[in-house]
Amino acid sequence: MASLKDIRTRIDSVKTTRQVTSAMKMVSAAKLKKAQDDIVQIRPYANKLNEIIYDLVNAMDESITINLAEEREADHILVVMITSNRGLCGAFNSNVVKEVNHLVNEKYSSHLKNGFIDILAIGKQGQKLLKSAGIICSDDKNDIYNHVDFSSVEEISDEILEGFLSKKYDRVLLAYNEFVNAAVQKVSVQQFLPLELPEKDINHISQYLYEPDQETIINDLIPKSLKTMFFKAVLDSIAAEHGARMTSMHKATDNASEMIGDLQLVYNKARQTSITNEILEIVGGAEALSK
Repeated sequence: MASLKDIRTRIDSVKTTRQVTSAMKMVSAAKLKKAQDDIVQIRPYANKLNEIIYDLVNAMDESITINLAEEREADHILVVMITSNRGLCGAFNSNVVKEVNHLVNEKYSSHLKNGFIDILAIGKQGQKLLKSAGIICSDDKNDIYNHVDFSSVEEISDEILEGFLSKKYDRVLLAYNEFVNAAVQKVSVQQFLPLELPEKDINHISQYLYEPDQETIINDLIPKSLKTMFFKAVLDSIAAEHGARMTSMHKATDNASEMIGDLQLVYNKARQTSITNEILEIVGGAEALSK
């Protein structure tokens, strides 16, 4: 049985850990509020932009071609994996890595074998976990988290759009955690390029006037829509990360409190046993002296 000193040391150690996890929980809660505000603000804008594009495509002349929606044989694929630079957020990173691992080893196993699939990592943790699974990322943009704004994320999306237009990539997929609420994150894998255009609805009539012309408007709005979609995915991941870390630290704090209670009970029993033994020794010594 451990000595009283050892048990006291363990209790103090767990208390220190509880202070750390509790502080991290509060920090994540504060960061989550801002990240949640960001994602809530961008969603209506992204949805409205998609709605406008739907109307434009629905009324689009058949002669107009949209380069970013060009369907072609998926010979070379790019997977953009969005995770976090920091850990201690439960299964947040491992869930995305598991999905990407399944994607490249099952659905695109032949592409992986022939070297026709690239993985762009945004987040050190995902890159590290994927490397341990035997898959090396072709590039990373982990520094994006040093300063996240639309212009910095736009630089990455511009590179991806250029890669598709130059036919370096025939298909681009995004894999990230979609923010649902503070306790729930949903892994999402969606096709980024080519843009999937909605089917035309002959009953839906567009009310737009075009200046200078329909083709110019469409080819100007679609890249903006894709960049907004990419920025939204990054913001979704950031909000989901803070929610996952807050939940994880909350559970860790509760577990530490429970462990402290268990250790305190063990300490009290050990102390009671020690006192009982001391009393028995005193009584035994007194009896020996009286004889």
